[in-house]
Amino acid sequence: MEPIIGETTAPEDLVKDTSTATFMADVIEASKETPVIVDFWAPWCGPCKQLGPIIEKAVKGAGGAVKLVKINIDENKEIAAQMRIQSIPAVFAFSNGQPVDGFVGAQPESQIKSFIERVVKAAGGAIGPSPIDQALEQAAEAEAAGDAQEAGGIYSEILRHEPDNTKALAGLARALMAAGQADAARQVLNDVPDDMKEDPEIKSAIAALDLADKAGESVGQTAELESKVAANEADHQARFDLALAYYASGRSEEAIDHLLTIVQKNRAWNEEAARKQLIEIFDALGSADPLVADSRRRLSTILFS
Repeated sequence: MEPIIGETTAPEDLVKDTSTATFMADVIEASKETPVIVDFWAPWCGPCKQLGPIIEKAVKGAGGAVKLVKINIDENKEIAAQMRIQSIPAVFAFSNGQPVDGFVGAQPESQIKSFIERVVKAAGGAIGPSPIDQALEQAAEAEAAGDAQEAGGIYSEILRHEPDNTKALAGLARALMAAGQADAARQVLNDVPDDMKEDPEIKSAIAALDLADKAGESVGQTAELESKVAANEADHQARFDLALAYYASGRSEEAIDHLLTIVQKNRAWNEEAARKQLIEIFDALGSADPLVADSRRRLSTILFS
C-alpha cells in the first residue's frame, strides 16, 4: 500500500501569514511552545520568491518541530521597522518569546535545513523523520524484501511530491530493473538532468543498469560457464562472463571473487577488463555496501603486493 506522503502530526497552522496586529500571538506567544521562524518578504522581492518555497518545504519536513510565519513588509511597515528590517528576505527565529537566530538573503536548501536544526536543537527539541524520509525507508524495506512492485509504487509517489529526489529516482530505476522493465528504467535515468547524474545514488543506478545490459546472454549460461572455468582455470573470458552472470543473478560476492581472481592471475588481460569491471560493480553497489569496502581492500592488496 502506497504511503500518504505529506501527512504529519504537525499543527494545521504550521505555515501561516501574519500581520502587525497578530504578531504577538502568532510569534511571541507561540514561540513559548514551539520555535517560530519569521520570514519577512515583499511581492517585488525576487530572492524572496526563491527562498519562500525552500523554507516552507524545510519547515514542513521538520514534522512540527518548528513553525513558519510570513510577514509582507509592504503591508506591515510598523513591525518591519520595529525589527529594523533593512534588507529582505530577512529571516528570524524566535524561541521563548525572544529572537534567537536569523539570516538575511536567499540561502540554499542545505543551509536552511541546518538553520532549522540549530534552532530546534537550541530550544531543546528534535527533528524527526519527514514523511518523505519515512516513505523512502518504507520503499527500501520493500526493495530488500524483493517486492519490486511495492517499492516502485512508493518511489513513484515520492516523485509526485519531489520530482528531483535522487534517492527516489534511483530507487524507481532499480525497481523497474528488478521487474524486468530495463527500457523503462533506462528512460527514468536518461531523463535525470545532467547536473544530477553525478549524485552517488544516480551513478549507482546507471552502473547497475549498464551491468545488467552487459550480462545479457551470460545469465542463462551460468552452468556452462561454471563448467568451463572448472575445466580450465586460465580461461579468463569464461570466468569474466561467469562473474557478470553471477552479478546479474544477485550473487555479487561470487562475481567479485572471480574478477579478483582474474586480476590476481593476469591483471593486464583484455586491457585490464576485470579491474575495470570491478569498479563498475563497486559503483553499482554503492560505497555504503560493506562488500564494496572489503572488496576494494582486497583489490588494493592485489594491485600493490
